[in-house]
Amino acid sequence: MSRLKPSTVVDLLKDNKIKKVKLFDADPDALTALVGSGIEVMVGIPNEMLAALSSSTDASDLWVRQNVSRYVVKGGADIRYVAVGNEPFLTSYSGQFQSFVVPALLNLQQSLVKANLAGYVKLVVPCNADAYESSLPSQGAFRPELTQIMTQLVSFLNSNGSPFVVNIYPFLSLYGNSDFPQDYAFFEGSTHPVTDGSNVYYNAFDGNFDTLVSALNKLGYGQMPIVIGEVGWPTDGAFGANLSAARFFNQGLINHVLSNKGTPLRPRVPPVDIYLFSLLDEGAKSVLPGNFERHWGIFSFDGQAKYALNLGLGNRLLKNAKNVEYLPSRWCVADPSKDLTNVANHLRIACSVADCTTLDYGGSCNGIGAKGNISYAFNSYYQLQMQNAQSCDFDGLGMVTFLDPSVGDCRFLVGVTDHKKSIAFRPTHRRTTIWTSILWWVWFFLML
Repeated sequence: MSRLKPSTVVDLLKDNKIKKVKLFDADPDALTALVGSGIEVMVGIPNEMLAALSSSTDASDLWVRQNVSRYVVKGGADIRYVAVGNEPFLTSYSGQFQSFVVPALLNLQQSLVKANLAGYVKLVVPCNADAYESSLPSQGAFRPELTQIMTQLVSFLNSNGSPFVVNIYPFLSLYGNSDFPQDYAFFEGSTHPVTDGSNVYYNAFDGNFDTLVSALNKLGYGQMPIVIGEVGWPTDGAFGANLSAARFFNQGLINHVLSNKGTPLRPRVPPVDIYLFSLLDEGAKSVLPGNFERHWGIFSFDGQAKYALNLGLGNRLLKNAKNVEYLPSRWCVADPSKDLTNVANHLRIACSVADCTTLDYGGSCNGIGAKGNISYAFNSYYQLQMQNAQSCDFDGLGMVTFLDPSVGDCRFLVGVTDHKKSIAFRPTHRRTTIWTSILWWVWFFLML
């Protein structure tokens, strides 16, 4: 699907009283739209840039000049953090980016000092929770091969007043382990709590968080501030990924954190910030980890709230994006009068370009039947091609209808008007790197 205008997304953030946002990349259109908004920004640097930034202060100077200094001016974009890489120590990367992280940090810090921004803009390194391990939270430790680099990283963060940023995903624990207790992934208590000495853990988030606290403590930094860089629950693309589970998890998380209860190892000290992943769905994102990767948004691709959610920021419910410019209300479906025997190649081509992940096992459109599947694929391609008449031909097997073919929870989408200034940037999310659509994190402030 085409993407919302950056200005529309910024208005969506403001209408929902969201004060902070995280971007995977220093996209100029996104940052320009954020100018004067009062929204605090974390800007990301892709892992693929770490090698160049680690080997050259000229490269780091240029990056800071182009992506930070030009925006951090009076009335400009309020950039507070630069995320140096994204989960660069991920196990599946096999150490590919490991040696570049600290040298890149040092060069970028030097560049921020030159720009007189080091006291305002802080460098962080978002880590995946697989950077540390333990069967019990109190025994948490960083992976042995990371001990030296984590000692350097945490020392740097501490010296420069930066927090440790970690991404925690109970959904992925549940998705990847059939023996994982389902109720332990949420916040309403568990029939399978984890007992760790005198401490008892009733949800995976607290257990994971305290495992990190223990790992930091082993390095001598047990009081280091922690920011949750990503946490959320997808709404489609897998069993357990649905609207009710996503609402249950996200609302439970928000209520849990805003209660100021903290965790057993940090009582009454919740994380400094938490970034909900994510603001909008992304139809172009890699599905290598799973089809759910395109469905993390609390809003659909067109900025419409998927479910009732109170962010604790003053609005009882999410507010939808305003003034969204849709294409005409028409859809491309399979012509019922035609023989669809030879449709397989058309389906393959349509779904190689458009998003068909909801059709797969566990998806919201999985049960609409063979003809429904064909129509869904045809329409997804048709909308992506801005309803170009030829894109609904499929050798005469497709036809345009003005009757909404949506069935139950399976929504046949209508695209939004294409804008040259819409945002496309490249995240290094989890196990792959792709060009993708808007990728924003929504942040909520903890009233400490």
